[in-house]
Amino acid sequence: MKTIVAGVALATLAAGAAYAQPRMHEHEGPVCLWTYRIDHTHTVNPNTVLFYMKNGDVWKNTLAQPCRGLMFNGFAYVTQDGSICDNMQSIIVLRSHEVCQLGSFTPAPRDKPHH
Repeated sequence: MKTIVAGVALATLAAGAAYAQPRMHEHEGPVCLWTYRIDHTHTVNPNTVLFYMKNGDVWKNTLAQPCRGLMFNGFAYVTQDGSICDNMQSIIVLRSHEVCQLGSFTPAPRDKPHH
């Protein structure tokens, strides 16, 4: 009995760890970011949002279509499970309530440390 419980616990832990890291290859499914690991975001232009992670990684999302209100008003998102996935979710512009479909997440270069 102890072996079965330990095996189930180990399998659950391994599955959680696999999902916690963004998937980087298209054939593995969507790239999903845990929202609690997002430090901040930066809107580059109406098509591009950078997601800065607490571990220093940066993910670029190229929106499915331009989202004009992003440059001035910021955005919010709602999740069911604490993650935000590319090509599957939308963000909502705060003042205009414009709904913008996320596109693909791709790794972006990390910021250079300031000395």
